[in-house]
Amino acid sequence: MNMKKKIIIILSSISVILFTGSCTNQLDLSPISSISNANFWRTPDQFDAFVSGVHAQFRSNNGAFQSLGEMRADIFGTDPPSSSAFTGEATQGLERMWLQLLDLDNSGVSNFGGFYYNIVQINLLISKLNTTTVVTAANKNYYLGIAYGMRAFYYFQMLRSWGQVVIQTDPVTSVNVGNLAKAASSVADVTTLIKSDIDNSVSSFGTDYTFRNSRSYWSKAATLMLKAEVYLWTSYRGGGAADAAIAQAALTDIQTNAAGLALLPNYASVFASTNRGNNEIIFASHYQYLEATNSFIPSSFVPQSGLIANFYDSVGNRQFTSTVDNWGGLLRAPVKITTFRKFNNADTRKWASIQPAYTKPAGSYVIAGCFTNKYQGEQQSGVRYFTNDFPIYRYADLLLLLAEAKLAQGQSPATEINLVRARAYGVAYTVGVQDYPNQAIDSNPQEAILQERLFEFVFEGKRWYDLRRMGDNFVYGHTSLLPADSYKLLWPIDRTSLTNNRGLVQNPGYSSF
Repeated sequence: MNMKKKIIIILSSISVILFTGSCTNQLDLSPISSISNANFWRTPDQFDAFVSGVHAQFRSNNGAFQSLGEMRADIFGTDPPSSSAFTGEATQGLERMWLQLLDLDNSGVSNFGGFYYNIVQINLLISKLNTTTVVTAANKNYYLGIAYGMRAFYYFQMLRSWGQVVIQTDPVTSVNVGNLAKAASSVADVTTLIKSDIDNSVSSFGTDYTFRNSRSYWSKAATLMLKAEVYLWTSYRGGGAADAAIAQAALTDIQTNAAGLALLPNYASVFASTNRGNNEIIFASHYQYLEATNSFIPSSFVPQSGLIANFYDSVGNRQFTSTVDNWGGLLRAPVKITTFRKFNNADTRKWASIQPAYTKPAGSYVIAGCFTNKYQGEQQSGVRYFTNDFPIYRYADLLLLLAEAKLAQGQSPATEINLVRARAYGVAYTVGVQDYPNQAIDSNPQEAILQERLFEFVFEGKRWYDLRRMGDNFVYGHTSLLPADSYKLLWPIDRTSLTNNRGLVQNPGYSSF
């Protein structure tokens, strides 16, 4: 059964009102089946369909993952003196994220990213898997590994963004309209849940390190990547070298047991719509023509075709045209020229990730602005469709997390950093010049890792989280957030969420009502 058919089954067979993703947005509302649970959970195909639906819903959260992980960092923004994109398009409130001007009515990401919608589905899946006799042992364990790992991922996103959040792990099957208030749990309790879910996921997968559905299904390697991220996060928050060692062990476990992972020789090819599920991918959300496209890209990150046609591509020595450069988007979040200029011209990631645009007065190129071009999609009958898979974890991420874990324990990060740099520079890579520790930034190894991660993962939803992980001073040093506004390290809870769940309390520093 293909993924499209399975998605249709889950959406049509189980009509759901879900935790916070429903039209009612009530924090305690639960899934209500239009058919009984007994009728739905009778066959292996129905479990397969549900798991496909969980991944499809995860895919719909990619826009929120990108916003939470990147939009408040130092990548996007308008270049002085303009307050709009270089093409003249308005930022439409997105600037509040990179200018740190969020409040309860302009929260950047509302409704906790809509993540509870899928959390409730995952809770139900865990419950049904633990009681079913119709699913093979291998699939049952693999699906439990997926469910626990994915739930931990959602809660880790929320922990890093809002701090205290509501914990919901029970498979809620009924609505109690008289008891809709539920308080958030402490950071310590949320962290404990995340680590417990990770342990349950690893245990459920057992010795199964296989990848499924062209690496678009969560896997044991994905859980171990998450484990490394979580323990690196806590290593900076009291866990120290012991937690960093746990992160390192998780990463070396992947290297030892997950077959076939490697850096691709060509950076741009990692993201090509014709190269899905390649050997660098550990886990990615899958998009495909006539099934699903990555709609958050054209909504804010690439320009209108007619407007970009007024500018030039200096590398191609040509003027853009609306037929070849038919991005068909709205450029609400341009890449800053200063971000583009941080890259070395010999670094292939510069040109594969960011598209500069120039004016040409008196025959000389003058840079006007930039936008992302990491996900170029595919052309069908003269129309561009954004069908690139969106990577959540890939092998370059493993290497740089491993470098960070080693550094936290007093070990050298050189091997992993240099593998990433060598691929980035290709034939231009020169030992003693580009390699660690020979670049100027390498005198501060943490900054070196942060810079390498910026260059490697721009527009993959990681930069803000990277800065936050290493510590507040890195946030203040690289973004527009000031130490005097330290409460803004967390995101505000939006007015609707506070109204619908009176058990919630606004994050300190932000207005409640």
